[in-house]
Amino acid sequence: MSGNNYYYGDNVTMHGGSGNTGIVKNGASGDTDPALRLALAELIREVRELRDQLPQPSAQLIDESLPVLAADAAPAQERHRALMAVAAIAAAVGAVGQPVAEAANRILQMVSGQ
Repeated sequence: MSGNNYYYGDNVTMHGGSGNTGIVKNGASGDTDPALRLALAELIREVRELRDQLPQPSAQLIDESLPVLAADAAPAQERHRALMAVAAIAAAVGAVGQPVAEAANRILQMVSGQ
């Protein structure tokens, strides 16, 4: 794949030996996007409402996923995993979970650039 560059984590490029400043931070999950922040806040609200209607094992997985979803700069891989878990649980409970599953899938599309 010549010509394609993928950066995970920080990327530092230096030209010359003096006066070099700056670093490109690629580790954040892109939460600076206001639309993403708003979508995550809405998803978290909906997930908390759904959680009370879930069996204990599913509720526990939701409890483990919520801190990652709420984090300002969760690693992209962890955020993706938490979104996938929430979407799967919501889809499994049927109509009551459909809005949560749809919201999680919209966010997955947002963060994957689709």
